[in-house]
Amino acid sequence: MSDPILEADRFGTAPTPRDTHHLIGHAEAQASIREAWDAGRLPHALLLGGPEGVGKATLAYRVARFVLSGGAAPAHSLAVDAANPAARQVSALSHPDLLVLRRTPNDSGKLPTMIPAETVRRVRSFFGSTAALGGWRVCIVDTLDEMNAQGANALLKTLEEPPSRSLFLLVSHAPGRLLPTIRSRCRMVHLRALETAEVVAALEALSVSMPGLDRARFEDAAEASGGSVQEALALLSGDGLEVRKATSQLLDSLPSVDPKALHALGERLQGDRGGAFENFVGTVEAWVSDHATGRRQRPSLRLARLPEVWEKVRRAAIDADTYNLDRKTLVFRIFATLDEAVRP
Repeated sequence: MSDPILEADRFGTAPTPRDTHHLIGHAEAQASIREAWDAGRLPHALLLGGPEGVGKATLAYRVARFVLSGGAAPAHSLAVDAANPAARQVSALSHPDLLVLRRTPNDSGKLPTMIPAETVRRVRSFFGSTAALGGWRVCIVDTLDEMNAQGANALLKTLEEPPSRSLFLLVSHAPGRLLPTIRSRCRMVHLRALETAEVVAALEALSVSMPGLDRARFEDAAEASGGSVQEALALLSGDGLEVRKATSQLLDSLPSVDPKALHALGERLQGDRGGAFENFVGTVEAWVSDHATGRRQRPSLRLARLPEVWEKVRRAAIDADTYNLDRKTLVFRIFATLDEAVRP
């Protein structure tokens, strides 16, 4: 999924990463890219890695606009004016020297799970021909995580022998899982999770085109988002924030969970087919992960078995989604497992 935001939802239409000219945060990453450009040492491939929803794809399109405009931005900046012809062409995906590899709906309207290998093979012909406008050629891959081994190998052939004035902008949520041969041919640009204030600023910017967003809940959504604008938007949708809060309260009360509160949470999730269930599972997984790795610890809890509990939670959530199992029962089962794990 492209980040940091979905193209549209019930709050209104959100700008896509290619249309977003205001990038929140990541000043250091932008400065390093601009410095490399000014010094004539821009690498042929930048691997933009980091959590989902923090602006990796937005940065990729910002760099593409900058390079394809010939560096038409103020000093020490990558921000090209939206009226620049290259910027308009990038937003429309009509620039002749830009190739974007991403998942798109097939003839039946379904979105494939991976970027088709035949789509990736377009890279060879794209970089094998002369730049249409005589300048740089740029390829954005959004994301490498959605490319199978066959596609990755097809991409690798051009990465190994890039032509002059070519640039790959490769987006990945999990760079550590990529082929070492791909990672070794790229300069890593790691984007950190955003600060709460930065997520709030991003939500404020989005509210211009998404008037249905509840401004009163921006701070709460930002604090619970883990630094992801995409996650903040998901939390603002439906019962996301309420489910996150109720789940967190129950987790922090372990092993003395209030049965009535647990029952109420199960009831709330029982008929959900939206994002509330995913928020519940994500909150539990984050809590288990934080305690198992020592990021959070309560001396009163016995936590030795949490790693195996984490896997049980993930497996139960997958089974519930796959087989449409009773979600209230799942909630009780997960908390029973956690209760057993943390008791002395």
